[in-house]
Amino acid sequence: MKVIIAEKPSVARDIAKVLKINSSKKGFIEGRGCAVTWAFGHLVTLQEPGEYHPALKRWSQETLPFIPDEFKLKLISNRGVSDQFKIIKTLFHQADEIVCATDAGREGELIFRYILALCECEDKPIRRLWLNSLTPEAILAAFKDLSDGHDYDPLYAAARCRSESDWIVGLNSTRYYTVRHGRIGGGSDRVLWTIGRVQTPVLAMIVERDDTIDQFRPEAFWELCTRYRDVVFKYRGKRSENSKRAQTLLEKTVDHDFEITNISAKKKKEQPPQLFDLTTLQREINKQHGLSAADTLSATQNLYEAKLVTYPRTDSRYLSKDMSPRIPKILEQLKAIWPEQIAPLDLNNLPFTKRIIDDNKVTDHHAIIPTGIKPQGIGANDQLVYNAIARQLVAAFYPVFIKDTTTVSGISNQVEFQAKGSQIVDLGWTVLFPKKKKKQTTGDHQDLPAFEKRESGPHEPFLHEGKTSPPKHFTENSLLGAMEAAGKYVEDAALREVLKERGIGTPATRAAIIETLLRRNYIQRDKKLLRCTDMGRCLIALIQDPLLKSPEMTGEWEEKLKQIERGELAAEQFMTGIKDYIRNMIQSTVTGRLDPNRWGSCPLCDKEVIKGKRAYGCSGWKEGCSFVLESEFKGTRLDERQIQLLLQRRILPQPVRLENEPRILILSTQGSTMDLRLPSADRQKERS
Repeated sequence: MKVIIAEKPSVARDIAKVLKINSSKKGFIEGRGCAVTWAFGHLVTLQEPGEYHPALKRWSQETLPFIPDEFKLKLISNRGVSDQFKIIKTLFHQADEIVCATDAGREGELIFRYILALCECEDKPIRRLWLNSLTPEAILAAFKDLSDGHDYDPLYAAARCRSESDWIVGLNSTRYYTVRHGRIGGGSDRVLWTIGRVQTPVLAMIVERDDTIDQFRPEAFWELCTRYRDVVFKYRGKRSENSKRAQTLLEKTVDHDFEITNISAKKKKEQPPQLFDLTTLQREINKQHGLSAADTLSATQNLYEAKLVTYPRTDSRYLSKDMSPRIPKILEQLKAIWPEQIAPLDLNNLPFTKRIIDDNKVTDHHAIIPTGIKPQGIGANDQLVYNAIARQLVAAFYPVFIKDTTTVSGISNQVEFQAKGSQIVDLGWTVLFPKKKKKQTTGDHQDLPAFEKRESGPHEPFLHEGKTSPPKHFTENSLLGAMEAAGKYVEDAALREVLKERGIGTPATRAAIIETLLRRNYIQRDKKLLRCTDMGRCLIALIQDPLLKSPEMTGEWEEKLKQIERGELAAEQFMTGIKDYIRNMIQSTVTGRLDPNRWGSCPLCDKEVIKGKRAYGCSGWKEGCSFVLESEFKGTRLDERQIQLLLQRRILPQPVRLENEPRILILSTQGSTMDLRLPSADRQKERS
């Protein structure tokens, strides 16, 4: 008997229907010498430490780090899992061959192999069904192209390394920081500090961004401009941070004519957008409609299971060459939905450029595209996401967007100015995206009259006063971009592509990481913004090891997992590095435990803090440092342990101003606050 196992019941039913297997039983469908069964996503997980030894149920620093010699598996404790697993196990033992039809990716492979291992059927012959779509045609084609299951051993090795490394780093770090700092505020309630190999660097990125914004002090600047023939020209030099210098420059141009010195015109072209991978789709939907990454993934998964789009969890924006004959048929079917938009396309002669078709840039799955089936009765979010995916495919074959850009240079008493204007020549693909039409604006892109070189006349010079702006808080759109680029906060799409191989997490897991941080109250949503909470900021302040919160380091780990997938790196080598890291992290942090004979370093000058009769102060007071920390503030008294913790662990999230007085906020794990007064604003600025 051949047993086929899918990841979800709905997919199993689709497969059974296509293969004309019709006899429904409890937990499976059988017929024609086959049985089609299913999991409920993850059925099997790694055992907890207490299941290896009862003594490990108690959290203590002495038992850390705990790294099993061999990881053991168990069923997840969800309703119905045990019964379904018994059915799967019985079928597996009866099978002559097992076909893995779980999702075609790293996590799908892990789900199947863990079930196979817990059933003790790893010696059975296995085959792999690799699906990019759930349409009947795609399912039949995939069954004709079944692979030996062991061809995917490197993919399983990467998946297992991901699972075990997350367990090692997350479990040991969580236990260590909870045991060591769970009562940081001095209360009786213990705080659970949850730490993850991926989630903690993402949290650190958000905390760092929020701290940068909180510490930001706007600085004034002056920019010289002039108005000539109702067009605003800007000074070509740098804007001035000194008002007197800017005023001097302004006075130089007063009572002098303005002369046009050069006019240059240039055509600019914008290529049509590339197809969606999951992360780009999530970013676009969040940017345009405010939908969360998790909701976008859920909607895309619904569309996939309804056979309306191809496999969603992809990191490719390209199609393979063998797909090019299918695209005209899909677009022909889409005419039923968008006849006017598809009418301009010559479906017999589509422009398949390297931006669309590139076998070298298709890994496990190609870009997300519609299958051509007309959607009916789908939810609002599903419809919104479907429209975006379908529009992106149509737009990929539209003409380029073309505009004429004119740059006009002028001069007044040797002071040079410049103005820019643009005129749309061909809307091209932007007709499908009304919000993306290039608008005529004032400033850098104005409607320009017909200037002539060497013409001159009176003008109106003036100073524009402005202030520098802080960076923006993360949205899900910008955070996904930063995660994709391993914390390199870049807006340029080409640069993000270069850095993509070192992203944090995978397209399939990034939404879940954000939701985990929200659920654990380390970050919160503020409309479209994602901001850290006091708890999140305090956790990052507690973590002493920089690698544990380093996006770049996590990006390197993710790249190594991809190397394992490609068979370029041994799984054992990666896991040895993870085990060595967690051992060194805990050992170095333990040996750096609080010294009972030392209070800590001064947050202003780093000299030793000493204890006085009524307060704690800097030992460098003779050299002029006036840092003082009183043990009591507004009725709250700190004990000696808390004083040590504050000074030695530096739980000082960010310098801030309160009531126009320089201070440093100190956040306890319960969210209460205390403050350290600094002697002057100048010292505070220097320290920050």
